[in-house]
Amino acid sequence: MHRVPSTGNNSNSSRPRKEKRLTYVLNDSDDTKHSAGINCLAVLESSVSDGFNYLFTGSRDGTLKRWALGEDAATCSATFESHVDWINDTVIAGENTLVSCSSDTTLKTWNCLSDGTCTRTLRQHSDYVTCLAAAEKNKNVVASGGLGGEVFVWDIEAAVTPVSKSSDLMEDDCSNGINGSANSLPISSLQTICSNNGLTAHTTQCHGYVPIAAKGHKESVYALAMNDSGSLLVSGGTEKLSFSEFFYLFLSMFLCSVFIILVKSLIDILYSPRYCLSGSSDSMIRLWDLGQQRCVHSYAVHTDSVWALASTPTFTHVYSGGRDLSLYLTDLTTRESLLLCKKEHPILQLALHDDSIWVATTDSSVHRWPAEGRNPQKVFQRGGSFLAGNLSFSRARISLEGSTPAAVYKEPIFSIPGTPAIVQHEILNNRRHVLTKDTAGSVKLWEITRGVVIEDYGQVSFDEKKEQLFEMVSIPAWFTVDTHLGSVSVHLDTPQCFSAEMYSADLNIAGKPEDDKVNLARETLKGLLAHWMTKSRQRLGSQASANGDVLSGKDSTARSLAHSRIEVDGNAENDSVVHTPFEFSICSPPSIITEGSPGGPWRKKITELDGTEDEKDFPWWVLDCVLNNRLPPRENTKCSFYLHPCEGTAVQILTQGKLSAPRILRIHKVVNYVIEKMVLGKPIDTANTGGSFAPGLGGQLQHSAIGDGSFRSGLKPRPKLRPSVEIVCNNQVLSPDMSLATVRAYIWKKPEDLVLNYRVVQGR
Repeated sequence: MHRVPSTGNNSNSSRPRKEKRLTYVLNDSDDTKHSAGINCLAVLESSVSDGFNYLFTGSRDGTLKRWALGEDAATCSATFESHVDWINDTVIAGENTLVSCSSDTTLKTWNCLSDGTCTRTLRQHSDYVTCLAAAEKNKNVVASGGLGGEVFVWDIEAAVTPVSKSSDLMEDDCSNGINGSANSLPISSLQTICSNNGLTAHTTQCHGYVPIAAKGHKESVYALAMNDSGSLLVSGGTEKLSFSEFFYLFLSMFLCSVFIILVKSLIDILYSPRYCLSGSSDSMIRLWDLGQQRCVHSYAVHTDSVWALASTPTFTHVYSGGRDLSLYLTDLTTRESLLLCKKEHPILQLALHDDSIWVATTDSSVHRWPAEGRNPQKVFQRGGSFLAGNLSFSRARISLEGSTPAAVYKEPIFSIPGTPAIVQHEILNNRRHVLTKDTAGSVKLWEITRGVVIEDYGQVSFDEKKEQLFEMVSIPAWFTVDTHLGSVSVHLDTPQCFSAEMYSADLNIAGKPEDDKVNLARETLKGLLAHWMTKSRQRLGSQASANGDVLSGKDSTARSLAHSRIEVDGNAENDSVVHTPFEFSICSPPSIITEGSPGGPWRKKITELDGTEDEKDFPWWVLDCVLNNRLPPRENTKCSFYLHPCEGTAVQILTQGKLSAPRILRIHKVVNYVIEKMVLGKPIDTANTGGSFAPGLGGQLQHSAIGDGSFRSGLKPRPKLRPSVEIVCNNQVLSPDMSLATVRAYIWKKPEDLVLNYRVVQGR
C-alpha cells in the first residue's frame, strides 16, 4: 500500500489564490524512468501465447509507466501522464482499462495498450484518493476510497466516454461531477441495496453519471478489497472509536449489513470468498472469517507497520512487506514464516507474477524477486523458517535480541532502475539557478529558465557547495520551488512572477542593447509554450487554407486571441520590445501543470501540446503574456535614492532631491552620471527634483534623472579628461557591477531611502 503525505498538496493546493498557477516540472533524464517512489503495481498478462506481459507502475512523480516484460529485462513502452500529484493506486478493470487514483483528488482511466492518453477524468472525492479495488469477473465495477472518508463504487463502462475535446469540456462544466453517457445505468448488483447498509447514490452531481457512495467512514480510508463479482466490498481506515482505530467490512449488499472490526490503523487488505487478510500499523497480519465476522488468526511477523500484502491464488500463503524493509512469506495454516529478502527502503506494494514477485518501495526502482508463487512450499524447504507469534511485540523482541532470520535471497532476478528522487533544494540569490541534492547524494545545479542541469558536482557537501555559489545580488523572488514529485517543480503565480528583470548583457543575449531589460518570467513562459505556439499557428493556417484565406504568423496569433475569451486588465503593461524566448530542452522536455477556467488541473509535456488548448486550459494571464506580450500591473520596480558628495569632498553638488531608477541599475551607471555632470558641467534643474532616471543623454536632462540608456556606446568623445569617481554607501566603496537593489539589501540594510555618496579618487 502507498503512503500519502500528511501535508497539503503543493501542486493542487486548496489555499485561496486570486489567479490560477502555472507549474513546470523539470527532468534531466529520459522519459523511461520514474523519479520518485513507486506506490502501486498492476500486472496485465497477455491473452495471446506469444504476446507481451505488461507491468504498470504508478509513482509519486505523478506518472504511470507500462513495461513490456521479458525473461530478464523490462522495456518502458509508454508513459501515462495526466495526474498532477502522487499516483496512489492503480487497478486493471476488464481486459484493457487501467484505472488510477491520485492525491490530486481524481480517478483517471486509460487504455492499457494505448500511447498513454487519458480517456476520462472522474471527479468525486473531496480529498486525496488513496486506494482502489476492482472486481475480476465484473469488468465494470471499481471502488475508490480516500482521505475524506469517502468510498465510491463506480460503473466504469457507464462513467467512461470516448476521449474528445467536447467531453472534457462537459465534464468541467460540473463543479464536482462526472459526466458519462446520458443513458448510463447504475451497477445492476447495487440496485437492490437496502437503506440501512450504508450504501447510497451520491446526489451532488449536476448531471450525468453518479457513482454509488458507501457510507460509514468518518475519517481516512486507506485500503479496499472486493470479491470477484463486485457484490462485496471491504474497506479499511484510521478512524478512532472507543479504544482503537478500525476498519469496516461492507458485507453482502443484499443482506443489508455492516460489519465493524476494531484493530489498529489498517493499511492493506486481501480478500477470498470466505476469508479476509489485513495488514496494519501495529505490525500485525490478521486473518478474518467473514462468516463468523471475527478475527480467527493473528500473525506477528514484522517489527513495524505492514504496508503491502499479496496472497497465493489458493489463499494458503501470504507475502508481506512494510516499513521494516522486509519481505516475508507466511504459511497461514502452519504459521511458518520465512524472510525472503531485506530491502534498503520501506516496501509499499507487492504484485505476484508467475513464480516471482514484484516489489515496489519508496525508491524509484522496481525489483523482481523469486517467490515460487505456484508452489511456495519449495521455499520453506530451504530452511530458516520460524513460527509467527500472535502478539505484535514478539517479533520486535526477537529483533532486539539479535536473532533476526537470515534472508533466503540476496539479489533480485532483475531490477527496473529509476532516477534518484530530489530531496533537497535551494534557490540561489541570482534567482535563475537552483541547487539540488537527490537520494543518491548527487548535487546538481539547475538553470530554471532553460530547464537543464548546467553542473553536476557529484557527491559533495550540499551546504558547502551552497556557500561556494553564494552571490551578493538581490533579485525579487519571482518563482517558488518544491520537490514534492521527486523532481524540480517551478511554480509561477501572477503578478509576483513578473517582478524580476535583468539586462540583456547579463543574460548574454546577442543583438540587443547592453541595457535592454528582459523580464525573466515572460521569456520563460514563451519558451515553455513555443511548441504550442507553433502548433497553434499550423492549425489555424490549415483552417485558413481550407477557407481560402492566407494568414501570416502575426495574423494567426491575433486570430487565436480573437477566438479566446480573455478579459484583459486595462492596467496591464504592453511591451513593444520582443525578445527571443528562453529555449527548453526537447530531449528531456519539462511538463506543465496548470488549469484554466472552468477546467480542472492537468499535466502534459510541452512537446505534446497540440495547439488546441485555450483559455479553458491555460490561465488567462499566461495567454495574455505569451500572445500579447502583455504584463499585468506589478509592484514598483524602481528604487528611490539620494546622491550626495562624500563629507569633506570639495566637488560640485549634483542634486539635493530624491532620484529613482530601476532596481537593476548598475552602480557604474551612477558613476557615469556623476562623471558626465562634472565633465560637462551641465546645470541642474533644482526646481524639479525627485524625478525618474530618463533614458538617453541626447538633450537636456529631465527632472535631474539618470536612465538605463545613459552613456551608451556611440556618444561623441568628450574634450575634457574624465575623472575617476567612487560611489560609497555606509562608508563602503561599491563595486561598479552592483545593482541598486543589491546595495540596498546588503550594504544599506535600512527601510529608509537609499543614500549614495560620490567622491573623486585622486591620482587615477
